[in-house]
Amino acid sequence: MGKLAFVFPGQGSQEVGMLSDVADSALVSDTFAEASAALGYDLWALVQNGPADQLNQTEFTQPALLTASIALWRLAQDAGIPAPEVVAGHSLGEYSALVAAGVLDFATAATLVQKRGQFMQTAVPLGEGGMVAVLGLDDDKVTEICIEHSSGDQLVQAVNFNAPGQVVIAGQNTALEAATAACKAAGAKRAMPLSASAPFHSALMKPAADKMAEELAKVAFSVPAISVIQNVDAEYCDDPDQIRRNLVTQMYSAVLWTDTVQKMAATGVDRVAECGPGKVLAGLNKRIEKSLVSFSVNSAEGITKTREELN
Repeated sequence: MGKLAFVFPGQGSQEVGMLSDVADSALVSDTFAEASAALGYDLWALVQNGPADQLNQTEFTQPALLTASIALWRLAQDAGIPAPEVVAGHSLGEYSALVAAGVLDFATAATLVQKRGQFMQTAVPLGEGGMVAVLGLDDDKVTEICIEHSSGDQLVQAVNFNAPGQVVIAGQNTALEAATAACKAAGAKRAMPLSASAPFHSALMKPAADKMAEELAKVAFSVPAISVIQNVDAEYCDDPDQIRRNLVTQMYSAVLWTDTVQKMAATGVDRVAECGPGKVLAGLNKRIEKSLVSFSVNSAEGITKTREELN
């Protein structure tokens, strides 16, 4: 039997009413209460009642998804689902993975990702940049098109390598629109603007990363109790200081999700549980590595099913 990995989703998996089916669990209410105390507002009320506009603002989305993912992680442990040997997270989800691995304290992580959201949102003025998902075009071709359509004052980059033939590009509007048109002309099946409010993971996030570095420097990082693969290089990392540095670099670097999943498979992982709202990563993982068996720890039903199948 190979290894079990847990993976944690990033922005885009949030929705008003998420986790309502496990609302009566003391573990869930305690987790949200812990986050609310750290953040200074009622996070559970926002997650259950909205408004959606507010939940979708990145400074609220990030702590909401982290907290939902950790609540589900705690429920999974409590239900007797085996502990994984590997964890990873997509972008924001990396913070959930680090909490699960014992690298970061949960309440500290909640305040960190709130600041991360604030810094990311203010790095580029609202409306001046965005993100587009390009489907059905070779990864290298997308990268090449972005390089061709970037100039001194207009930047566009490939920022999420989510699965083969599924790349997200991000940048300032003029360059982003030109690169999107070029991707379509080169044969992309689809190019869909995302609801992201800024060009995340592009070099335009460097000012946000500099501010984040100051916040991360104040926080204690522990040696991981579970092996962690990070986004920036799709490599295992067990050095707390290097993990911290990678979280800074992650903000203005591409998320190498395809490489991350391939790394898991190459190092003996054969089962992957997605722990958090939605099923985005389960879909991507199937496209990346067909041999992996996927589980969704995203609801009471998902937890029961995962426990039965893994035990």
